[in-house]
Formats: sequence, structure tokens, C-alpha cells
Amino acid sequence: MERRAPEPAGPAVAPAGDGPAGGAPPAVLAVVGAGPRATGLLERIAANAPGLWPAERRLHIHLIDPHPPGPGRVWRRDQSPLLRMNSMAEDVTMFTDEASTVRGPVRPGPSLAEWAAQFSGDGPRYAPYAEPSDPEVLAELRALAPTDFPTRRVQSAYLEWVFRRALSELPPSVTVEWHRTTATAVTGPPDGPQRVRLADRSDPLTADLVVLAQGHLGAEPSGRHARLAAFARRHRRFHLPPEFSSDADLSGLRPGEDVILRGFGLAFVDLMVLLTEGRGGRYRTAPDGTLRYLPSGREPFLHVGSRRGVPYHAKTRYRLRGPRPPFPRHFGPDAVAALLARDRPLDLRTDLWPLMAKEIGFGHYHELFHGHPERTALGWPDFLAAFDRLPWYSAEMAALVASAVPDPADRLDLEALDRPLDGLSFPTPESFQDHLRDHIARDVARREDPAYSADLGAFLALLSVYGQLPPLVASGRLTARSVADGIDGWWHGFFSFLASGPPGFRLRQLLALSEAGVVRFLGGDLRVGTDEETGTFTATSPTVPGHTVTATALIEAYLPAPSLERTEDPLLRALHRGGELTEEVLSDATHTHRSGLLSVDPGDARVLDPGAGGPHPRRIALGAPTNSRAVAAFARPRTDSPGFRQNDAVARLLLRALAAGEFGAASPAGRPGAGVPRPAGPA
Repeated sequence: MERRAPEPAGPAVAPAGDGPAGGAPPAVLAVVGAGPRATGLLERIAANAPGLWPAERRLHIHLIDPHPPGPGRVWRRDQSPLLRMNSMAEDVTMFTDEASTVRGPVRPGPSLAEWAAQFSGDGPRYAPYAEPSDPEVLAELRALAPTDFPTRRVQSAYLEWVFRRALSELPPSVTVEWHRTTATAVTGPPDGPQRVRLADRSDPLTADLVVLAQGHLGAEPSGRHARLAAFARRHRRFHLPPEFSSDADLSGLRPGEDVILRGFGLAFVDLMVLLTEGRGGRYRTAPDGTLRYLPSGREPFLHVGSRRGVPYHAKTRYRLRGPRPPFPRHFGPDAVAALLARDRPLDLRTDLWPLMAKEIGFGHYHELFHGHPERTALGWPDFLAAFDRLPWYSAEMAALVASAVPDPADRLDLEALDRPLDGLSFPTPESFQDHLRDHIARDVARREDPAYSADLGAFLALLSVYGQLPPLVASGRLTARSVADGIDGWWHGFFSFLASGPPGFRLRQLLALSEAGVVRFLGGDLRVGTDEETGTFTATSPTVPGHTVTATALIEAYLPAPSLERTEDPLLRALHRGGELTEEVLSDATHTHRSGLLSVDPGDARVLDPGAGGPHPRRIALGAPTNSRAVAAFARPRTDSPGFRQNDAVARLLLRALAAGEFGAASPAGRPGAGVPRPAGPA
């Protein structure tokens, strides 16, 4: 049977039986999850197979996911057309490129913007070519500019095509079968076949190796969320624990109801959209150019606050004016090696952050001096020589920057960026509304003005820093407190705040909603409570001392924290309860940190199994649920994505092991830690 050409309505997957007939039974790989992570792994299998997979040997791959291969659950087409990405089309790719340091073949492919251009006739056609069947998606693709922020349904179409392309590039001896269901369990000894049980069939699949790639997972409410849910049930109030916005049931919120939203990041932005435009509201541009919101009357009133009390910074919408900074410079492999050579435990703030901050500063000033030299008072070579020599946190560095960069608006102040409301308080709620509206308007204007492209230099440096952290986290040399409060706490939040904000137009919509009275700002260090007498939720903030907001609904506007104990994924839950996997627990004399993440071997991503006494030789786990810290499944072009490096290393491991029929716990190059990078989070 020939591998069929995909139909526009959805990806087609070759059934079992394709490929050369006869001979030994095929090697079998089961991949649980078929979203972007699994798709990226499949692309790397296709790239590496010509050099590592014997042409005469058959390999059959089971993909197990109730959602469509490519987009998976998070990026599925079946979600509101109002929801958008927080990246420009030109900044999204699933392919390796000239900057990639993968060990396997580099196989360039189009970014989302380049792929979309074929539908308007502005670019080459990419095989396999098929126009999306949804007319609204096709119309958006035809009009999409590289600097537009696409809808998630457009990203779904791109990911579906990437999956189709990977499928078409597999050699004839490799076949793929999609099981549109949920994997509920995996059993099998370390030295024998693995059996994967599916929700819709009694007989399990049998595989030589299993890869867990479920992506981002939900979790049952715990602790305070469970108590708040119980309060809401007692008083017949609305409470939404941390949830993926596109999956949330918001129908219980009444028009005009007061709702407290705790969280000011991307989840809040999605909820804001669904509860305003999603309920029939409209925007129009006033004669003075400002945006105005026209309510439908079906919106609730949204009261929003968070730890910082301000929304994430808007995404930049410009390109570098100067050459790309040569990262890394101050926080790269040499710096990491020097840190690991120290004979004491490492602290994030004391040992790592000064070097990380200096790398971010290098990116910022490299772009300022090269893209806007008229705003500097010193030549770049002289500035760089002094910058390289001086510690980031020193009076000498502050003096250098002050003398070389006359305008304070061009200087990088990471602490002021991190907590813009620190030390501020306002006498009335209205005075705070005015202040925060001004803060948001200035942030959007700066992020869309190419005169401030130095901010993009800092952003790119931030991505580079993220990619250098994994060996330090995986080494076990950081104190437990530094991982808990630093890496998983402050650093993750700081990175997201600066690098993962919404498009500028979303923040202009937020301003319009604020002016219309649909959204009210609560402030920073938000405290949420309950009042049993009135059956209401309460919110207070030191930003507006003495002011309390009461509401009949509460939304936790952020994603669920990782938790193996409370995960909604039945397979991981079964393995955890059966003692067949290990939660990451970091402990030292002063602190114990239970991250809720699945522990994998840092060398080859094999699941650490207490029963096997180490890495399970036949089970591998990738992505969000693991302590590789949620390596991003897609990335910005030319950033040497850690996720792509991990996919490549694991693909090569799988092909070698399956071809040889040897499933020992050695890493891809035959020595511990050789093959899989250990990134710390999304890029």
C-alpha cells in the first residue's frame, strides 16, 4: 500500500502494513502524544533515518492522541478564532537552520510566515501542498504579513502541515499509525517489550520503546484552590481553578457579574478576549486614533491583579537595526563550566544572575550602539572593552553606562523592569487606574517604536540565557532553594514577563476595556480572601491601601502548576501511583523542593524508574511534564533551539537502539550525558 497524500480536512497517517513486506517483524515505537513535541521528534526521525536506519528493516510508529497530529490539544483548530499567538508569524518555526548545532542533518524548512506566503502567491509552494479547507483560515493566510500575530487556528494549520511533511519524508520502511484515543497505562519490564493500554480497546499495543510526549497537562485543584472551590460550591458562586483558557467553561459567569481575576499574563489576556469580544463586544477606532470598546451588555466586570500588578510587557514588533549580537558572550559554555568547577553549592542570585544579567545587557547595548549610534557617546570597541572587564553590579559599570548612554531611557534597568509598582501606592482606585493606563500605553508605544530596538537585543539575549541554564540545573549544584524560588519561581516569571507578553494590540484593547469600565486594575501583591457571611470573594492590594473589592466569582488566570500527584493524564497518574516514575525532589540542609515534574536522565531523557534502579531503558519522556523544564516545541528561527537539539538527540538514540535491538541505558553517544541538552524552559 502506498503512503496516501493527505486530505485537506486533516492529516492522513499510513496504517500498519506499509513499507517492505516480509522479513523480520518490524521494530515498534509508541509515542504518547501527537502534538508539536511529537511532530518535532518525527521530523528529526525523518531527517536522521537515511543515515541511521537500515533500508531493509521495518519500523512502525504508533502515535497516540485523541487530538489531531501536528497541533495536538493546545493548538487544535477547534478553538475560538479570536485567540491569537503571542509571536509574529516570522518568529515561529519547526525546522533546524544554519544556526542549529544538532548532530543530525540540518533540514531547513519554512517559518510560519514563509509557509503562509505560498497561499497568496508571494512565495514558493511547499510539498505536500494543500490549501486549508477552512475558508476563514485560508483568507487569513493569504493576507498574513510576516509581522502579524496569527490566530491559533493558523498555527494549527501550519503544525498540521509540518506533520504531513515529516510523514512524507520518512523512508518507505518506516510507517506511522495514529490512534485517536488516550493512552491510559504502560507496563512492561526494563528488559522486555512495553504494553501501552488505550482507552478505546481491550488489547494493548506492544512496543520496543515508548516515548511520552503529552505536552502541557492539566491538574486537579489542590490546597487553596480546593478550599476556594469548596467555598464557591457552598455559596453557589463561580470559581475557576488554573485551567487552559481555550478549554475553560465560562458559561456560568453572568452579565454584569463582578469577577476577580488573579493573574495578569497570557491566560488573563485570553480570558479577557473570550469574556468581551467573545460575548459580542466590538472595538472601533475613534477620530483621535484611540481605540474604543462598545459593550454588548453580556460582559461581566473584570477586576484584575497579580504579584506585579501590571500586564506582561508587549511583544516587540520591529526587527534589529544593527547586526545580530554574537551570543553567548558572558553566559555561555565557558561561564557554565567555570561555575560548575566551584567547590560549593551555587546560588542563582549570587552566582548566576550577575552573569545572566550581563549577557542581557550585552544584547541590549550591542543593538543600541550598532542600530542607534547617534544616541551613544562612546565608540563601540571602547565601550565593549570596558563592559567586558567590569562586573554587571558595580559602580564602575554604572558610571560607564551613564557616560556612554546619555539618555536614561536607553539604559537597561532590569530591576525597574521586573517590579514597576514597587514602592508606589495610590490614595484612590481611580488614581491607580490612571497610572496603570499610562504605564501600559507607554509600554506599547515603546515596543512598537523601532527607535527602541535595543529592547529586542535584550530579548534575544534572554533567549540565549535560557538555553544555557540546563546543564546548571541538571548538575544538582544549585541549592534546592535556588531551584524552587529562583529557577521555578522568580526566573520563570521574569522570563515570561519580559519575553512572553501579548501583542501590542491586545494591550490597546485592554486600555479600551479599562476606559469603558469593563476592566478594573487591582494592583500588585494581590491578596484574595473569602467572606463567609456574604458568600463573596475579596481582593486587596497594598498598591491602593484600604481598598477592598468584593465579587461573586473568582478566576485563577494562570496555567496549572505541574503535579504528578494531581495530573489529569491517566498514564502518568498510573505510573506515579504504581511507583514506576520519580518526581523531581531537590533537597539540601536548608530546603526541600518538590517540583511536580517527572525526573528524566539528563543525558538521554529516559524516565527514572525506582523499580529499575535508574533510567528505564525502554521509556523516554520529553517536554513540559519533565524536569528538562518544558523545552519549547517550536522556536524563533536562527536561535539554535534547545528543543530541536533534544528532539534530534532522542531521534538518533531511538533509531540506533531500535536498529540494533539493544535497549540499554547508555546515552546516544555511548557515554552518560552525551546526547540530550537540558534546557530549562520555553523560548
